Parts: sequence; C-alpha cells; structure tokens
Amino acid sequence: MTTEQLVKMETRGTWEGNLKTSIYAREFAPFIIDEPKHLGSTDEGPNPLEYLLGGLTGCTSVMIGLIAKEQNFSYEGIEFKNSGTIDARGMRGVEGVSTHFQTVSFEAIFSTDESEDRLEELKKEVERRCPIYNLIVDAGVAIESKWYKK
Repeated sequence: MTTEQLVKMETRGTWEGNLKTSIYAREFAPFIIDEPKHLGSTDEGPNPLEYLLGGLTGCTSVMIGLIAKEQNFSYEGIEFKNSGTIDARGMRGVEGVSTHFQTVSFEAIFSTDESEDRLEELKKEVERRCPIYNLIVDAGVAIESKWYKK
C-alpha cells in the first residue's frame, strides 16, 4: 500500500481596486488578475478563466516533459492552442446556469519525428496524470483534446 504524499501549495493576494488583484506565489513577483475594460476594470492582466486555460497549457507542458523522458519520446517543440466557452448568465446570477467553462478545446502541435502511435501513447499518459486537465474533466466540463504533428 502506498502512503499519501500530500504537497501543500499556497498563494497570497492583494486587492488593487476595481476588479484587479495582485497574486503572489512563492517568492516570485506578483502576477495580475483583472477583467477587461468593458466589464468596468483596467484590463491590466488576464482574467481568472484565462489563467486557468494558461494553467492547462503549462501543466500539460510540464507533464509532457516528464513523461516524454519516461517514454523516451523525442520532440523539438510544441505549440499549444486552447479555448473555453462559458455561459455568462451564470456569473450574472441566473439560477441553474453553471459559472465554469461549459467546453474546453485543447490543441498540442508537436515538432517531432515520432510516430502517430507514439504521440497517442504520450497523450493518453499525460491526460491521465495532468492535474489541471483532470480538474477540468472531474468538473464535468466537455474537453476536446487534439494532439498532432506539424
């Protein structure tokens, strides 16, 4: 039987006025979370849902790096594209409308000489182990994941 290996992660935040917040993680300089001007804010940074999509890219990229080493999968580069759709009525308080993404589309475009079968093996293992990918899936969000070679 394996013993749990829990790792605690923390962030801190400071409200900067309006809809803008500075977020601190570890000892890094703060990053800004904000909303666009059309929502009455200053548009000085991505909004929380855009950060989640960026987090999906970053988390997937980290897992690709780790798992590619395990599988001896070689690549020269990867480009990522992703998007998500929400029903804005949920954030406006409409009863019964979810406030999180309804769908997420994720693409990973590889520069590699590996076969399509090997790319599919990598994809399956990364999707099985990627924390943010699984957070989205476990929330019941329909996620379309496409991995292909340039």
